[in-house]
Amino acid sequence: MEVTVHTTSEVSREVEIEVKADELQPHFEKAYREYRPKIEINGFRKGKAPLDMIKKLYGEMIENEYLEKLTSELYREAVKAKDLQPIGEPTLVDLNYKRGEKLWVKIQYDVRPTIELKQYKNLSVEAVVHKTDDAEIEDELLRIRRINSTREEVQNATDSEHIISADLQELDEGGVPMIGKKTDGAKFYLADPQLEQPFKDVLQGTSTGSEHNIRFEHQHDEHTHKVNLKANVKKIEKLLLPELNDDFVTKLTKEKVHTVDEFRKGIHEDLESYWKEKNRRSVINSIVSEIIRLHEFQVPESLIRSVLENLLEDVKGQYPNKQLPEDFDTEKFFQENRAYAVFQSKWALLREEIIKAEKLTIDDDALVALAEKEAPKIGIDKERLIAYYKSSDQIKDRLLGDKLMDVLINSSKITELDDKSLPNKLVKG
Repeated sequence: MEVTVHTTSEVSREVEIEVKADELQPHFEKAYREYRPKIEINGFRKGKAPLDMIKKLYGEMIENEYLEKLTSELYREAVKAKDLQPIGEPTLVDLNYKRGEKLWVKIQYDVRPTIELKQYKNLSVEAVVHKTDDAEIEDELLRIRRINSTREEVQNATDSEHIISADLQELDEGGVPMIGKKTDGAKFYLADPQLEQPFKDVLQGTSTGSEHNIRFEHQHDEHTHKVNLKANVKKIEKLLLPELNDDFVTKLTKEKVHTVDEFRKGIHEDLESYWKEKNRRSVINSIVSEIIRLHEFQVPESLIRSVLENLLEDVKGQYPNKQLPEDFDTEKFFQENRAYAVFQSKWALLREEIIKAEKLTIDDDALVALAEKEAPKIGIDKERLIAYYKSSDQIKDRLLGDKLMDVLINSSKITELDDKSLPNKLVKG
């Protein structure tokens, strides 16, 4: 087997493999034996025909069908023989098979870029963080009361704690009803912060049986379209919120908590814990973005493709039987998410280099400590969990990532920007 490697870019190679007929024969002999049980020839039981007859009648067909598998085998042999060190999945570029003479294939594969580590510690970054305040705690208490509320049908909506059921009819510019554009029983909770203000303005104070025209321009991201509706109010329900007292708290928590003060304290701790993790993620994103900005190198296309395909699998999981809609534009999806895929691929490569430079490892003590912490939460015996963690590369990689982030965070100068003091547009961005 002759193997020739060509450099096509910093991160891409092409390997040409040429194999003579005598070298191919052992591979084809294997293929004949694999196909033999599937072949029926008159005068012989299925799978019992002589190999020489199979070769004579079906040899060429078997060889051509086996070429794809054979190409993969030859590629693996070339990788081992030449120490090619590919990453990602290879791509067959060209193939030429002359029966009885030779097989020639050209395969493209990616390699890791050469990365010269620059600054990754002692960075100065800004991170948007969130700090819990009393108003947020009160909002959460109100949300819990609303979840546990009851409803009473009334004639008038006297405040925001009402749910309006209405039939909606879309109208054209001249006010004429549009055929097929009617929605029966649409519900509007007037206290819902997501409910657009024009609906609140019209429906606040409404009564059962009344009709309203609702006209406004709906703004979604950078797109605007006109809304022109007639709403016929069919039903009004008032939400009766339970009183926030010790009895409510005791019943809600099944006697785990007995006082409002204790319940409020628990909510505060839960919110602090939630935002602590979110804030850490914000800091990490700022640090990672800065490290990537400081390192310019070409990213192997196979890594980018792998990230995009994983994203697509996530999208498939949102549909029944993981079947994308017929009009789903996969290429457009890949284009829209390419920048994200490049970012993630670059960080994956840089992360490995930094871990290597810092000589970071995970020992058994760290796995035992994690198991001791997690076992009571998930209800698994600690020893079983330790054994699983020791065998799990995913768990070790997670701990290694956490260890790396601690190094990066502790060495960086971080300016925290309170999200409440920033414009909404900036926070979202």
